[in-house]
Parts: sequence; C-alpha cells; structure tokens
Amino acid sequence: MQNLIPLAERLRPKNLDEYVGQKHLVGEGAVLRKAIESGRIPSMIFWGPPGVGKTTLATIISQNLDRPFFALSAINSGVKDVREVIDKAAAMKGGFMGMPVLFIDEIHRFSKSQQDSLLGAVERGLVTLIGATTENPSFEVISALLSRCQVYILQNLTEEELVGLLNTSITKDEVLSKKKIKIKEHEALIRLSGGDARKLLNVLEIAVNGIGGDQLELTNENVLVHAQQNLALYDKAGEQHYDIISAFIKSIRGSDPNAAVYWLARMIEGGEDPLFIARRLLILASEDIGNANPNALLLANNCFQSVNVIGFPEARIILSQCVTYLASSVKSNASYMAINHAQALVKETGDLPVPLHLRNAPTKLMKNIGYGADYKYSHAYDGNFEAQEYLPEKLSGTKLYDPGKNPAEEKLREKLKQNWKNKYNY
Repeated sequence: MQNLIPLAERLRPKNLDEYVGQKHLVGEGAVLRKAIESGRIPSMIFWGPPGVGKTTLATIISQNLDRPFFALSAINSGVKDVREVIDKAAAMKGGFMGMPVLFIDEIHRFSKSQQDSLLGAVERGLVTLIGATTENPSFEVISALLSRCQVYILQNLTEEELVGLLNTSITKDEVLSKKKIKIKEHEALIRLSGGDARKLLNVLEIAVNGIGGDQLELTNENVLVHAQQNLALYDKAGEQHYDIISAFIKSIRGSDPNAAVYWLARMIEGGEDPLFIARRLLILASEDIGNANPNALLLANNCFQSVNVIGFPEARIILSQCVTYLASSVKSNASYMAINHAQALVKETGDLPVPLHLRNAPTKLMKNIGYGADYKYSHAYDGNFEAQEYLPEKLSGTKLYDPGKNPAEEKLREKLKQNWKNKYNY
C-alpha cells in the first residue's frame, strides 16, 4: 500500500455532489453553487482552516467550467512563476478555452510585490483568481486585490460530516473497501483530525496500516496507539498547527513562561510565519491581560512591528521577550468578557433608541425636537465627570465591564464606584 496514492488524494471529490461540507456555499441553491452553475464566477478568496476543501473546491470549479487551470503555492512560488502563468493566460485570451483559473494556495504568504503582480492580471481580465488562505484576508491581502475578489468563508466540517467521510472511505475507496473494516469508535479519529478532512483520512490510513490485516476493528485505543506515534511533530500546513498554537496560547494564559517559550520554539523550528505568532500575541494581550497590565498590548504591538521589520532569525529574540513578558504578567479577561456580554445584549434587545440628550443635532429641526438637549459636557464639571445616563433607558444600570481582581483594575473599580455610586454595583 505504501506505493499507492494517499487515501486523501484517492478520495478527493471530482464534482460538487461528492464534495463534503460548506453547504452554505455549495449546497442546493447556495450562492457559490449558483455562480458556478451559471458559468459566471468572480475572482475570489477562500478563507478557512486547513483541510476544509479550499483546494478541492477550486479544482472542481475549474473542471465544472471547463477552463484552463493553473495552480501555484505561495510557499515555493515567486514573482517569476506568477508572471509565467500570466503570460500563458494572456496567450490563451484570444482562444476558445475560456478565461483561465489561477489558484494560489496560501496567498497570505505572498509579499506585496507578488500580490501586485496578480492585481494587473485580474484587472485586465486575463485570469479568474482563486486564493486560499487560513489567515484573515483583510490583514494579509492587499486592499486593491481584495476589493476585486469575493471572500467566501469555509467552515470546519461537522462531526456528522467527518463520520460520513470515514464511512465513505471504508466502503468506496479502491483499497479500503477490499478489507473488512469496522469503525467501532470514531472519537479518537475525529479528535486527532482537529476537523481537518485531509488529516482525518491520513489518520485513518495510518491506523489501518498500523493494525494490519484484512479484517480489523478500529477503537479509540488502537487508533491512538498506531496514529499518534506516526503523526508529524509540527506541520504549519495543517497537521498539528492548531494544536501547537493552542498549547502556546494556553501556556501564556496560564502564566507559564517556560512552557510558552517551548511551544514558541516548536513553531519557530517548524517554519511558522513569525507574523502569525506575533498577531496571536496581540490578540492575547487584550483578551487575557487587558487592563490588568495595559503595557502588555503596547509591548505586543511593538513586537509585531519589530518582527515585521526584522524577520527571522533575529525575530525569535523579540518574540521570546514578548512571550515571556506576557506569560509572566498579571492576567484579566474582563475586557474580553465585557464585549462578549455587550454583543449578547445587543442581539437580545435589538436596536434600542439612543437617548435624546446623547444624539447629534446638526440641524435646527433636530435641536427643536430635543436632540442633544440637557447633555452635560463632562469636562465642564469637577473631576471631568457628571453623572448622566449613557445607556438606552431600558438598559439603565446594566453592568457589562466588571474589573478583574488585580491591583490595576481594582483602582479602576474604585474610580468607577466613586463616580457612579451604586448605579452599576461596583
């Protein structure tokens, strides 16, 4: 079996009916399916975690439209490779094959100059671009290119979809269907996959090969025994990418600088993008430290900027300084919880009216009907504060920000209590 094409490739869907997941995009009547069936698709960006079918969907689209298909990986392609493809596409423009589809995997890894080289081809109508990224394209794709693309968000496969994929594998695959395989327990397979369909099939194949024989029963125990020891230690393209970053973040949140710098080293040695790491530190500085230590966000932001300028290998030192500082810092998730509570409240209560005294009054009519009336300008009062209502009337007295129990936020609590007395129960 070792000389065969991997299971994930053997089972790669060839059309939308075989495609697993993303029903919100390619299910019957869904927006992307309609575009594909009409034969008119825009340039687009597929944004989602590894193993959810970004590359497969791009290939299916090209085959469905019967167009020339070019594929490049941003990891090992440069401006020269992009220009060669664009030149080929330009040569096809006068033919009858239709506009070529250019698929760029991990487009977020392309530099600005590489993305600029794509922009002209998209603007001139030489190619329909399909980019795939695991990163937020708002940050990673230049605005001029992003504005010419439709962004589609792909989601992790559900447990039901993953179980269905396992059943399809053992009944329809040319190799596995010849064996008598019973999946008695699927929890370990799914947990090791992390919702990544490609990884799920890799784990299944490793377990089947490890157990051996033509009749076998897969349990959580024997899957873990045979699969875990054979999985890659770190693969930024998908294998343990999210497991490692999860351990990294949780170590910092748990105030263990030793574990945090270990997981940082694992990512660095695995070839992780330093900006990916620095961006996660920025988020953590607010989510897990916040007002308990406002300097954390300043340091994380400086770390991000410095890493962007310096790059590897020296950026590892800057990352280490930031990681050990954040891990050692006092923690609070009060700001994170405040916005969660506020968003939940908005969804629950809807668009409540803004109190009249807080409304803007740019016209005479608005002033006449009370907009802005009785508003108290805080800076005109002692201590730059005067109590008045800032929430919609229905929500008066609702406390959303509850300062954490740490020295810095206890000072904030005392100040809020002094200002608002018993209104918010600080």
